[in-house]
Amino acid sequence: MEVAEHPLELGLYRRDASLYDGRAGLVVFPRSTEEVVDCVRAARQFGVPFVPRGSGTGLAGGATPLDGALVICLTRMNRIVDIDPGNRCAWVEPGVINLDLSTAALPHGLHFAPDPSSQSACSIGGNVANNSGGPHCLAYGVTVAHVLGVEMVLPDGTVETFGGPAPDPTGYDLRGVIVGSEGTLGVVTKACVRLTRNPEAVRTLLAAFESVAEAAAAVSGIIARGVIPAALEMMDNEATRSVEAFVHAGYPTDAAAVLLIEVDGLPGGLDGASAVCDEVCRANGARFVRAAADEAERQALWKGRKAAFGAVARVAPNYYLHDTVVPRTKLVEVLERVYEIAERYQLKMMNVFHAGDGNLHPLIAFDAREPGVLDRVHKAGAEIVEVSVAAGGVLSGEHGIGVEKRDLMPLIFSAVDLDAQARVRDAFDPDGLCNPMKVLPMGSRCGDFLKPEMPEGTWV
Repeated sequence: MEVAEHPLELGLYRRDASLYDGRAGLVVFPRSTEEVVDCVRAARQFGVPFVPRGSGTGLAGGATPLDGALVICLTRMNRIVDIDPGNRCAWVEPGVINLDLSTAALPHGLHFAPDPSSQSACSIGGNVANNSGGPHCLAYGVTVAHVLGVEMVLPDGTVETFGGPAPDPTGYDLRGVIVGSEGTLGVVTKACVRLTRNPEAVRTLLAAFESVAEAAAAVSGIIARGVIPAALEMMDNEATRSVEAFVHAGYPTDAAAVLLIEVDGLPGGLDGASAVCDEVCRANGARFVRAAADEAERQALWKGRKAAFGAVARVAPNYYLHDTVVPRTKLVEVLERVYEIAERYQLKMMNVFHAGDGNLHPLIAFDAREPGVLDRVHKAGAEIVEVSVAAGGVLSGEHGIGVEKRDLMPLIFSAVDLDAQARVRDAFDPDGLCNPMKVLPMGSRCGDFLKPEMPEGTWV
């Protein structure tokens, strides 16, 4: 098993893709379940906290090692163990890249439906940890709907399998507890995932609007007409201009907002669904609605959408990507508040989000070298969460809680709720060594066994 201990190597694993910095005591790269067991047992023997890590694309600090934790990096466990086309499932190790699984399943006419923007880099283990979504989760659901079972090394070093390919496994649905637990209950070493049949036909539409409000109204109107697109994505003008300069996909740079709409299914049904989307968009003030002429144009449009967060590098060297969910009927109200918050804190804001399910991704572009800017960014982010929750929303749609929103959990959950969650965590990890100081705030039941001092980390 490979081990990294040089200060330069440890520095590379001190953080994930969030703004939060930590400190790794040691990094290990197991290649098998047995080696993970060895790592966990050694950590437990010496009372060292440990953090499971995949590709490090998480945005909430979930894989950031705090207080010199042992990082168990699972990227070497990247085997697709088995693809079962008949039962439309596959057993995979946690380091398998999301897009690689769909590529491997393509000859069977199948794919893995969750498709985060980072799907060419993020790992299946990370998807399981954060219950990841992506543009197509509107129709196909987030990761928990596509995980049938997991093999997991518990914090005491034992190996258990929860769920599996059987249609109705016996016992409690602990699989559902583990998916989205952000590595706080154990280390997932294999996952049995559901594979989805590739659609027979796909049609992608691009609509341009003179205001964000018109685009948001079109989103609600399409779903009210009974059409659930495979994806329904929105970008505002700031985001669209950055994307177009980066990808040259044909996005209109003078539109206040654009919608990227995708419908799929049987060829005979696409004309009707596309016509409804076109009609509703035009009724809500769309300047134009056009369908991708061919697969090349469709891929270019999606490349632009999925490259949006990379495109921000043309605007500023740093960015803070947020993640909240609000009711679709409150999209315009919340977005107006988001823009107001950005203006008040003198921050450049762009919005790229899954409009169909109200999953907002306000993106603040900034230069961390500017004195005082990080404090403004952090305060603006907290206000965005508070506004979203006040509108009937929730803290996160797919990025998780991690460190970023840990202390905001009481906005949603009562003391009784937090205590119940902490008791579940305590049942899996009574020693409190598995990814400590994540998700649940101090003062929850899990705080009883956490160190009282603050972790050695800073906003960077």
